[in-house]
Amino acid sequence: MQQTENLKDKTNEELLARYQETGELPVKQELVMRYLYIVKTIASQMRGVYAGSLQMEDIINEGVIAIMKGIDRYDPERDNKFETFISRRIRGMIIDLVRKNDWMPRDFRKQVRLMEETRIALGGDPADEEIAAAMGMDVKKFRKLQRMSVIMNVLSLDMLMDDEEEHQSLQLSSRDASSQPEKAFLRGESRQLLSEAVKSLKEKEQLVISLYYVEELNMGQIAGILGVSEPRISQIHSSAINKLKAYMSHYV
Repeated sequence: MQQTENLKDKTNEELLARYQETGELPVKQELVMRYLYIVKTIASQMRGVYAGSLQMEDIINEGVIAIMKGIDRYDPERDNKFETFISRRIRGMIIDLVRKNDWMPRDFRKQVRLMEETRIALGGDPADEEIAAAMGMDVKKFRKLQRMSVIMNVLSLDMLMDDEEEHQSLQLSSRDASSQPEKAFLRGESRQLLSEAVKSLKEKEQLVISLYYVEELNMGQIAGILGVSEPRISQIHSSAINKLKAYMSHYV
C-alpha cells in the first residue's frame, strides 16, 4: 500500500525515469493508467477512420498494449516528450489496424488525388454521385474515401503541430530554467499562428472548423445547422484543413 501511495505522489517524468532505472512492474502499470486518456482521446478523434470495421473497445485494448511497448522503447534523450511520442504511435497503430482490416485502399493517396482532380474538372459544386460516376466508383465507396481523406488531413495537421512543438522543445532543452518563459512564448506563437490561419479561411469554412473543433459537433449535426448535406460539410472541412496545412507549413 505504501508503495502505491508513493507512486501516486510522483510526477509522470519521475515515474518514467524510475521505470527506466528499475523496470518495476507497478511503476509501469501506474504509467499505463495515467496515459490511458491519450488512447481514449485519439480513439474518439479517429472514430471516423475505423467505424464499421472496428469497435472503440478494440482500439483502447490495442492502445494499452501500445503504451506498454512505448514505455519500454521511450528514449527521453531522443524522443523528448512522451505524450507526443506515444500519441504518434497510437495514431499509427490505429491506421495499421484499419489497413489490416482492408478498410483503407492500398492506393489511397492516388485515389484521393484523383477525387480532387475530378471535382475540379467537373466544376462548380458537383454532387457525390457525379464525382463517383466520373471516377467509375461506387458512391458508398467514394464516401468512405472522402471521409478517410478528411480524417487523414486532420491527422496531418495534428502531426505538423506536434513536429513544431517538439522542434521548439529540442531547441530549448539544452538551456537552463530561465529559458522556460521563451518556451511558453513559442507555444503561444504556434497557437496565434493557427488562429491567424483560421481567420484566413472563408466564412463558411471558419464556421465548420469552429463547430467541429470548438463546439465538438459531428458532421451530421453541422449539416443540420447549415442546412446542407453531410458530404458537403465533409468537403468544406477537407478544403479548410488543406488550407490550414498549407498556411502552417509556409510559416513553420
